[in-house]
Amino acid sequence: MQVNKFDESWKKQWYGAGIFFEGSEEVEFDVFKKLEKRKVLSNVEKAGLLSKAEELGFTLSSIEKLGVFSKAEELGLLSLLEKTASFSPSTLASAALPIMVAAVVAIVVIPDDSAGLVAVQAVLAGALGVGAAGLLVGSVVLDSLQEAD
Repeated sequence: MQVNKFDESWKKQWYGAGIFFEGSEEVEFDVFKKLEKRKVLSNVEKAGLLSKAEELGFTLSSIEKLGVFSKAEELGLLSLLEKTASFSPSTLASAALPIMVAAVVAIVVIPDDSAGLVAVQAVLAGALGVGAAGLLVGSVVLDSLQEAD
């Protein structure tokens, strides 16, 4: 086991961050270099994803008309991507657990007395479940991007 950072105030707890974040570390990470190293663009080209997108009506001119790139710059999405990529995968996976528990609690606690309550139960549990699944998938993707070369 390798210790990357020492924090004197940290202690292992029965419930809380100590259980889930125990193996986390701070990572300096360059998204674009990693994507370049993994040859993502050439893999997209080989898979024919651009042709498939064009068949579905998603072309470079449609991106241009929608102003996707300028909107991404205005919103600071590239810097957000870089900040997000430096997150610890264990943090994302740890955040998914209470959200998944909340989805189950929504199913159990909200009564099935009427169609409206069943709809609320389904929408709430579905949204929480999708969010938790997204965090878990994101943690796996981040972990694979951040793994040592």
